[in-house]
Amino acid sequence: MLIIIVFLTILTTLFGGWLAMRFRDRLHLILGFSAGALLGLVFLDLLPESIELTANHYSISQVSLVLVFGFLIYLILDRTLLIHSHDLSECDNQSHRGKLASTSLIIHSFLDGLALGLAFKVSTAIGAVVAVAILSHRVADGLTLVGVMLKNRNHHKTTWQFLTLDAVIPVLGIALAGFFSLPIYYLGLVLALFSGFFLYLGASDLLPESHHSHAKIPTLLATVLGVAVIYLISRF
Repeated sequence: MLIIIVFLTILTTLFGGWLAMRFRDRLHLILGFSAGALLGLVFLDLLPESIELTANHYSISQVSLVLVFGFLIYLILDRTLLIHSHDLSECDNQSHRGKLASTSLIIHSFLDGLALGLAFKVSTAIGAVVAVAILSHRVADGLTLVGVMLKNRNHHKTTWQFLTLDAVIPVLGIALAGFFSLPIYYLGLVLALFSGFFLYLGASDLLPESHHSHAKIPTLLATVLGVAVIYLISRF
């Protein structure tokens, strides 16, 4: 069963990335959807799960502080090491921003695999529930990663390399889970940290860029759709 889940995880992620590449001429819509998906992921999935996992060890204010810390880390990196510019002469600098954002998504995918492996160590039933939750947003993950990479002017070859890594990295997380047991509340703090990363990426980077020099209403609808998709997934 776990082998089938691993295969589906890889396949759905690659499919999401393929969709983004196939419709890259509508990049502003992809960016709008990705921004909504990331914001939905933060507020409807990662943060509530983080609070739930840490409930017996940390207060909500402490978890929120970790989220703010993650937001500030990304802000500092963005404003110092990876200065944002729309100038094509700074294309290399922008490509590094795309790689940093994609690396955050890849680490999140690794944590998905780790959580899946740990869940199956508890029981097959719990593992199956976690697997459904992870698989349900892998297409959106692939869309988001490719959208971020293309927005920051990365080459298609590099984009596919990062997408492939994002697709297969959960396998490493699953394998690693077989060697140790991680206190679940630590995983909750990591989720809060990445909530801060994704909050900055969605609200301060993708969302403004999606509206740059493009029709506002279609992009707005794409953003709302991104949030709605994550909401439906989280309810399911």
